[in-house]
Amino acid sequence: MPISTARFATAHAEKYLQQLCKHWSHRFSVEVMPGKGRIDFSGDEVLDLAADADGLTLVLRSTGDPAAHADLERVVAEHLKRFAFREVFALDWFGIDPDET
Repeated sequence: MPISTARFATAHAEKYLQQLCKHWSHRFSVEVMPGKGRIDFSGDEVLDLAADADGLTLVLRSTGDPAAHADLERVVAEHLKRFAFREVFALDWFGIDPDET
C-alpha cells in the first residue's frame, strides 16, 4: 500500500484545506472538520489533510499501483498550487513505510 506525506508551509492552511475539500466534493466523498479533512477519491485512494498555524499536512494512501499513486500526488499538488498562487509554492512528497504506521 503506497503511503506518502507532504507538508506545505503556509499561514493559510485552513483556507486551502477547505478549498481542496470543496473542489473535490462534487465528485468524491469528502469529510471536513475544523483543522482536518478527508477526500476519498475511490475505495483505493484517500487523502487526509491537517491544518495548523504553520502549514498544511497531506497524507495520501492508496492500494493501487505506485505509478497511479505518483500521478495522484501530482494532481493534488497541482490543485493546491492553483489555490495558493499568491505564495511561494514548495511541496515535496515523501514515502512512508506502511509497516511503521
